[in-house]
Amino acid sequence: MSYMALYRKFRPSEFEDVKGQDHIVTTLKNQIMADRIGHAYLFCGTRGTGKTTIAKIFARAVNCEHPLEGSPCGECPSCRSIGAGRSMNVIEIDAASNTSVDNIREIREEIVYSPTEGRFKVYIIDEVHMLSPGAFNALLKTLEEPPSYVIFILATTEVHKIPITILSRCQRYDFRRITADTITARLQELTEKEQVETEEKALRYIAKAADGSLRDALSLLDQCIAFYLNEPLTYDHVLEVLGAVDTDVYSSLLRKILKGDLVAVMEDVEKLVLQGRELSQFVTDFTWYLRNLLLLKSSEQIEDVLDVSTENLNQLRQEAQMVETDTLTRYIRVFSELGGQLRNATQKRILVEVALIKLCCPAMEPAQDGLLDRIRALEKKMEDTLTGISQEGLKALAGAAGAYGAGLPGGGAGFAPGGEAEPEPPMVDAVPEDVELVVKNWYSIVNQSHPSLKVMLKDAKLKALGENRLGILARNSLAEESLKQTDHIAQLEELIEKRIQRKIQIQVASAQTDPNKNVGVIDFEKIIHMDIEEEED
Repeated sequence: MSYMALYRKFRPSEFEDVKGQDHIVTTLKNQIMADRIGHAYLFCGTRGTGKTTIAKIFARAVNCEHPLEGSPCGECPSCRSIGAGRSMNVIEIDAASNTSVDNIREIREEIVYSPTEGRFKVYIIDEVHMLSPGAFNALLKTLEEPPSYVIFILATTEVHKIPITILSRCQRYDFRRITADTITARLQELTEKEQVETEEKALRYIAKAADGSLRDALSLLDQCIAFYLNEPLTYDHVLEVLGAVDTDVYSSLLRKILKGDLVAVMEDVEKLVLQGRELSQFVTDFTWYLRNLLLLKSSEQIEDVLDVSTENLNQLRQEAQMVETDTLTRYIRVFSELGGQLRNATQKRILVEVALIKLCCPAMEPAQDGLLDRIRALEKKMEDTLTGISQEGLKALAGAAGAYGAGLPGGGAGFAPGGEAEPEPPMVDAVPEDVELVVKNWYSIVNQSHPSLKVMLKDAKLKALGENRLGILARNSLAEESLKQTDHIAQLEELIEKRIQRKIQIQVASAQTDPNKNVGVIDFEKIIHMDIEEEED
């Protein structure tokens, strides 16, 4: 006996075996039990979600001699005849290859004859959207006044192509994409029947790759089992067969992109190509990886929505702290556009490399959402330049600035007479409990603020002013003016209250306008270091 594909071998024969379409199954069973059967049904939805399967089960159920709560018994002559494909009462038509008016006219000529056995003649027209306009018009008359013993079931993946005159004469049922959990459970059940040893992680990846189609999932499973025949089906085996990439590769790639290490990123692309990985699948999966990061960064209660393991979730949490929200949004936009470009591309590798160059080098990205990344790149370059200046060079620079400032009215802002810089305010040793909580959570609070506010808070210093008041010392007058805006102060106070569950009043100043110069700034490192020591104890 020849081998039968899994999706054919395990096609449901009863309503109870259908997965993920309970809303449709319940309605159809209730109609059969109440004898309220319609004359025309429209099953629409994505491929592999059970449209034709349910149509065949429904055809058996309406002709069954002894239905069991709306389901076919499977034992009567009518059930066995329809199940074996011998019944003259169930006619399947592929509209993709029978599109003409003549094909529909044949149906109109046939339906005048009542069924030879059973109650109904059932016409299942698959991919009905492929019919020509003339064929639709011919079908319309038949749907309008069909004989009482005829049922039409129209199935389509593109319901928007069906004329409204046809839609209005049918009961419409929308088939949902099947969830990854439901598909995984079904695959687990079938592999146990087939006595194939599998890893749950492998089956979950197949379910995710099937994108809501159980038939696609079974076809992918069939392919993987055939490639590793008589061997346990592991996660790595699935990745190998499907040309996919492990999530660790995406994690490593993202970190290299954030560093702007273009050479290392191109080396990773070279490895993927040499390993025979499918670049379209790589782009899709990396986009989903970025999407998970964005969701995790946007809300603390989103973890249950992410379909990832605990190990991967911890990794995502770390990377969410490394990248800004606007940066992730730009990355997703670039890769979403890339996914559309790859469909008809002949040089996929070049397009992928160009997209990665855009991520690594924001200066090449003309879009507005790349502006903040370009600013960050410039700031980092300036910091790296200043870090490379020797201590002697800094002293000489300060002396020169002081000498220049001495010739200005007031001796130059920020410098004391004689060219020496004004001393920094002393570091405060003890701070109130509420402000200490703010300090411990300061970086998280800043990361949640608006991008423009985040830039202004860069290098800002904090002061404990007592009575639940927090002083923010901006790095210059421009940052001070921006931070003093009512909406910015309100946003910061709201973020602080949400983080520490207490109200804090904010007072903004700069070194030149600070009315509390006698109050020292808070030593971040000391407080955070003490907090770490307490956790270790």
